[in-house]
Amino acid sequence: MSSADPPSPEAVKTSRYTHRHLHLLRQGSTATPLRTIAHIDLDAFYAQCEMVRLGTPRDTPLAVVQWGSLIAVNYAARPSGITRMVSASEARSLCPNIVLQHVATFREGEGGRWAYRDGSARDVKTEKVSLDPYRAESRKILRTMESELQRWRTDESEGDLYRLTQGLSAGLEKASIDEVFIDLSPLVYCVLLRRYPELRVNALVEKRDEALPPPPTTALEWHPEECLIDLDTQESEEDNPDWDDLVMLTAGEIVRSVRKAVWDNLQYTCSAGIGRNKMIAKLGSACNKPNKQTLVRNRAVRSFLSSYKFTQIRMLGGKLGDQIKSYFGTDQVSDLLNVSLEQFRAKLDDHTATWLYGIIRGEDRSEVNPRTEIKSMLSAKSFRPSINSVEQAEKWLRIFAADIYGRLVQDGILETRRLPRVITLYHRVTVMRSRQLPIPGSSSIDEDTIFSLAQQLLQQVVADGQAWPCSNLSLSVSSFHDGITKNKAIEDFLVRGDQAKSLSHSSRPREPDSPDEQASGQKKQRVDNGGIKRFFNQQTSSEHMAVAGEGIPGQIESDPGHADSGPALPNTPEPPQDSLEIPHFFCERCSQSISEIEREEHDDWHFAKDLQMQDRQEARSSQPLPRPAASSKPSNPRGRGGRGRRRKAKCGWHSS
Repeated sequence: MSSADPPSPEAVKTSRYTHRHLHLLRQGSTATPLRTIAHIDLDAFYAQCEMVRLGTPRDTPLAVVQWGSLIAVNYAARPSGITRMVSASEARSLCPNIVLQHVATFREGEGGRWAYRDGSARDVKTEKVSLDPYRAESRKILRTMESELQRWRTDESEGDLYRLTQGLSAGLEKASIDEVFIDLSPLVYCVLLRRYPELRVNALVEKRDEALPPPPTTALEWHPEECLIDLDTQESEEDNPDWDDLVMLTAGEIVRSVRKAVWDNLQYTCSAGIGRNKMIAKLGSACNKPNKQTLVRNRAVRSFLSSYKFTQIRMLGGKLGDQIKSYFGTDQVSDLLNVSLEQFRAKLDDHTATWLYGIIRGEDRSEVNPRTEIKSMLSAKSFRPSINSVEQAEKWLRIFAADIYGRLVQDGILETRRLPRVITLYHRVTVMRSRQLPIPGSSSIDEDTIFSLAQQLLQQVVADGQAWPCSNLSLSVSSFHDGITKNKAIEDFLVRGDQAKSLSHSSRPREPDSPDEQASGQKKQRVDNGGIKRFFNQQTSSEHMAVAGEGIPGQIESDPGHADSGPALPNTPEPPQDSLEIPHFFCERCSQSISEIEREEHDDWHFAKDLQMQDRQEARSSQPLPRPAASSKPSNPRGRGGRGRRRKAKCGWHSS
């Protein structure tokens, strides 16, 4: 049975799922059919930002303008035929009462201060777009979502429920300025165990291959605002509800509360899709806009995907999509579902054929990555007409430096000590050229440093004799790395005054009363009471977990899942004596001593790692998946016109 497909429905009183499936849900594993992912997308985000800032009523048409073009249109303006494809003047003619708000801008000669200005659309020569207001709102929304998700954590402070849910939380990945993926699996696990105590049986020590008890219901009450995709078969909504349906019901409740929190606190609406993986969740969020959420249950995946063109699925646009379309004479998922794996392999390489066969059936093992880290930052300006002097260029470099530094601060990157190591200046005369320098130092960076390095790069460009007329100038920082953290000056290791006297008296050894006692004390010093041995044992354990790539469940109780915690300090206290009496077993696979009460959890950890290794080996044994050429059209998961998508890909704009 494929891990992405639920077991076939059977009219029996037992569940189709096992305690192992439930436990893998706890781990957020891609191997369980109970997995649940949400994709939340802000509705016409840039337009909503301006509506909130200006206090514009929801039924007032509004569009966001950049140099005469529309980059976002609210839903009140769309019935008038206004889209991002029309110009600002055309929008005004289609809807005379529309509010046209230009984006904030930096102005030449005013350093790094952005502002909303009248007449910005006419001042393209001396102004540069700033997206800082939208980034700031995006951060507020993200914090609100995280706070609401945390509220769903169980507040049990003791007992089995606390033990089973300790340290679990939803994983949140910021996919862009206005969309996030949320792995709800661990959080749904917490809620299910709190609401259905019967699921806690066998959750700790007994065999995980036993079937879960049947759900205590024969019909589910879906929220009236829930948009449900029709089931694949002719069975009614009330037939055979199983734990995957209750997982989706719970996930829908959580996501609805997250969306409500964003509205109640910040007055933003958002749409959501909920499914068993990222692909299905993202497609679902676009189905019922605005301000609705779509649930794609396991039994509805085939029905859901059958309505799409496969070119709307990520990685199936461009040349690969065209190739498949020419081979099989269709671009509909419903038609490809009738093609066998052997027929795919006859036309495509084995890896691509296997991937295609699975993806059109809703199989996607992509993980939600809550630690998405930025790799570069760029600030740019195109000049019409071109600029022709160092003085003009330096005015823009000052703006670029302020823009980049402000984003480093606002995004919290400097707080985490992730510093860029390379700065690059791009300039265009007839072709785009670049110059770069290493950024000196490893502990700090500021706006003046960025500007000074940019000036040095500009001097190199001028010295080459090919600087003017310049039609485009851009500055970027990249190659982020972790700077030096937790440094202490030598004074931090010294103590003075009364504190020093206290330490001196408490640490001074007592004089031995006899030669025999003195000899005994020397022997004790040599033995060292096991401290060094204990230190190296702990270090070895930490090194093992770092190589494995994730913490072994049950090994780091205070910080589960973190493999980079480092070894314990040499003076770590001994565990209580009674804890040593718990039966342990030795795992030959990883040379770890595991308490008997955590043995099943440890076995499941190996089970999940084996599945992960199997996926990697399959990928290595075949050719890599073909990717669309750089010149091909980007895939369009929402099925909209290619022109708008190309504009977004080029300019970095994003709105619904």
